[in-house]
Amino acid sequence: MKKLLFTVVLAALILPFAAAQGKLVVGQKAPEWVLTDASKKDFTMDSWPGKVLQINYVDPDNDDLNDPFNDAIDKAVDIDKVIDKNYFKGFGIVDLQSTKLPDGLVRAIAGRKAKKYDTTILFDYKGLLHEIWDMPKDSYTIVIVDKNRIVRGVYKGKIADGDIPGIVDMILKLTKE
Repeated sequence: MKKLLFTVVLAALILPFAAAQGKLVVGQKAPEWVLTDASKKDFTMDSWPGKVLQINYVDPDNDDLNDPFNDAIDKAVDIDKVIDKNYFKGFGIVDLQSTKLPDGLVRAIAGRKAKKYDTTILFDYKGLLHEIWDMPKDSYTIVIVDKNRIVRGVYKGKIADGDIPGIVDMILKLTKE
């Protein structure tokens, strides 16, 4: 009976942790990755040490889906200056596994977004984040991680207009921690 009880308790402790490995779970550290930009330069989350990150994982077919949210962040950083650039970085990762668009067109779209938001655009050619972060295909997901790379928010699909101020406020608070 003791062995059975021990096995049940051990399984209850290990299984949720094992299931979360390689997946994004709010409150847990985000698994690391290495992706490249258009110049084939490698980036990781540690490319921006000490910064809260807003990571937009984007199917190029849905690249405008969360423009209202990104515009609100852009306003908070560049116009209102309530989010300090010294402690925040927003960037995009293009999900090339979710599109049939030609690479040249995808690069043009990414270049337009990079210029509009003055940011970095990385490319997930092999669907790496589908595997290690369980990112959905054919979608647009925004992930917020704090300075210690702890996941603070995962937003799949379109962010409702009414939710935008709360997420902006969360990012602001994280930059001040």
